[in-house]
Amino acid sequence: MDDLYREVIIDRYQNPRFRGELDPHDYSYQDDNPVCGDHVRIDLRVDENDTITEAKFSGEGCSISQASADLLVEKVTGMKLDDVRQLGKADVLELLGIDLGPVRLKCALLSLKVLKGGVYGLDDVMTLDELAAS
Repeated sequence: MDDLYREVIIDRYQNPRFRGELDPHDYSYQDDNPVCGDHVRIDLRVDENDTITEAKFSGEGCSISQASADLLVEKVTGMKLDDVRQLGKADVLELLGIDLGPVRLKCALLSLKVLKGGVYGLDDVMTLDELAAS
């Protein structure tokens, strides 16, 4: 089963479905993983009911960080902001479908940190260490 998920990660890394930037956007946030240098930016458009109507990511880094961003952006499109705020580490790991060590876990969680940074605002963002421990 891990082989299937590994193929999904490689495919999403090589052929991302949601790569790009939204201009204009309603929410945007970006951050880096200081351990490995991965960078992710996520832009969101939201309608009058606080539903995400469109989402894109941009950035660079390893296959885990970029595939995680692509899968997460796909998942949140159509979700309410309140539901997005409830997403956690388990949701990202379920999208990726494989077990990750501590260093790769931070790569996977960077997109979640960026997403939450956008919808909560900078002051409420958990660090990657806090997300990994959650």
